[in-house]
Amino acid sequence: MSDRDKDAEILALRHQLTVLERQVGAERAKLAPEDRAFLAALLAPLPRPVLRRLRLLVRPDTVLRWHRDLIKRHHARPCRPKKPGRPPTVHSIRRLVLRLVRENPSWGYRRVHGELTTLGIKVAASTVWEILTSEGIDPAPDRAATTWADFLRSQADALMACDFIETVTLTGQRQYILAVIEHVTRRIRILGTTAHPTAAWVCQAARNLAMDLTDAQATHAYLVRDRDAKYPALSDEILCNAGIQVVRTGVRIPRMNAIMERWVQTCRHELLDRTLIWNERHLRHALHQFELHYNTHRPHQAIDQAAPLRAVPAPLPHAQITQLTVRRRDRLGGVLHEYQHAA
Repeated sequence: MSDRDKDAEILALRHQLTVLERQVGAERAKLAPEDRAFLAALLAPLPRPVLRRLRLLVRPDTVLRWHRDLIKRHHARPCRPKKPGRPPTVHSIRRLVLRLVRENPSWGYRRVHGELTTLGIKVAASTVWEILTSEGIDPAPDRAATTWADFLRSQADALMACDFIETVTLTGQRQYILAVIEHVTRRIRILGTTAHPTAAWVCQAARNLAMDLTDAQATHAYLVRDRDAKYPALSDEILCNAGIQVVRTGVRIPRMNAIMERWVQTCRHELLDRTLIWNERHLRHALHQFELHYNTHRPHQAIDQAAPLRAVPAPLPHAQITQLTVRRRDRLGGVLHEYQHAA
């Protein structure tokens, strides 16, 4: 035997003794993966007759098999992917899938997969299914029925709403305010105030509204109102001739005119409950200032914090944010505050 073979034999025997000492009292010696790798690398180059002569815990064929497995793993390791299984879906595709189902509730996973293919994005239909399932979204079509809120939102361009508001002046005189709001822009139009809402007065307000909408080239087709007896039949005919159909809400169902009712609450909370109204003239002035404030400055959550007649301004540069100079403008003696950057 060569000196190399003798040294290999001695190291193998010593390592087996180490394994046995490590497992004293065990019925059968168990070799760890690192023990198998060490013995396979040490003994595989030895001739087979030498292996048969050695006193090993395993058969020589087992040692040779360990060596073959070690070589296979060594050569196969660079070819394996870093993470087994299908590669993860790109986050931008995942966000796009969730956006498509959010904007199109009636689309199933097959329809979403087709839309992605139209955009040139190649993914499997099962991938779309897994994305929706992981987010707790039903991947089948017609996931959710259309709600009244979604229906009204899709028809908002053609809808308006109106209502009467009652208030009392300091002299005890009752005043009636007639206002109209556009669903899509939330723009408010205060048609007038009166102590006696007669049929003639309401009809004249309807004519004024029809002329204003014609001058503004508006495309509203419906006006939602309650069943108040102050509205005469002639006012409905005037609006109908202007291409606006009047839709009456159900009995004691204020939610059918929820947007207008919400504005009434805002008007009372921000103006009428905080102002002492002297007379009808003072009321008209206060309502005019509140209308300007509401349409041109006050932000609205329903339209992403924009005002009905003012878009959201562009974000300020960082240099200007560090040195803010904001001035306040008062309306109605400080009842309404508006803030803007100093020139």
